[in-house]
Amino acid sequence: METNQCFEATSFDVTYLDTECGRIRTERFAEAAEAERFADRRIVDEDGWAVIDAVPLRRDRQAA
Repeated sequence: METNQCFEATSFDVTYLDTECGRIRTERFAEAAEAERFADRRIVDEDGWAVIDAVPLRRDRQAA
C-alpha cells in the first residue's frame, strides 16, 4: 500500500467496505503502520477495499 507523506499528519483514517454487512465504515489510527495493517486485514475477498487518508493537524489546534 502506498502512503503519501508530503505533509505532517496527526492521524490516519481507514475507510473500508465491511463485506459482512455491506456497509462502508471508517476507523482512525495514530500511526500509518497501524492503519496499513488494519486496511490489509479488511481486504479479504475480491469485493473488499480500503482507503487510507492522512488527516493533517489543523493550524488552530497546533500547540504553541
